[in-house]
Amino acid sequence: MSKFAIRLLTLAMFLMALIAVPLMTPASAASDPEPSPPPKQDTKSSSKKKKDKSSSIGDGKFVAGYRAAYATIYDRNDYASAIPQLQALGHDDNAAVANLIGYSYRKLGDYRLSQVWYERALKADPDHVKTWQYYGLWQVEQGNREQAQYHLSRIASLAGTSSEEYRSLAAALEQPSGTGLVY
Repeated sequence: MSKFAIRLLTLAMFLMALIAVPLMTPASAASDPEPSPPPKQDTKSSSKKKKDKSSSIGDGKFVAGYRAAYATIYDRNDYASAIPQLQALGHDDNAAVANLIGYSYRKLGDYRLSQVWYERALKADPDHVKTWQYYGLWQVEQGNREQAQYHLSRIASLAGTSSEEYRSLAAALEQPSGTGLVY
């Protein structure tokens, strides 16, 4: 291939990247934004639901347990206590639950188990934006910047580039490699 063809191909790829990826603006903070707990639901208004594993997700007991684990994680930063609280809910196959278990293990420094739970969350719901964000931050912490960039593109396609999840991961990727920052 001639030098001219290589240059032309490089220019074409650069222009495609500019069109496909909007300009990233740095977020105000590179830390994990605190996701909100599930909304309180009126359990009396839910009529006969389909009988499956997730049918009790909306019940008051599950919501109360999830909120308690959520507070343990985000209010008290007690990740070790949150894991058994989340597992006691009996819905490890729920993306939000599995993601928080993965997040807790990541904050405790157990990256192997954290990865297992993030992948479990994405298996349960491949469109779970918060998992793509947290797993992307996991990738940044592990030095896997190309994988983190892939996670960022998934977030962009699912929630857009103005979403908090996108901005948080984009800001983490803007930091120099090897800074030892933990998100």
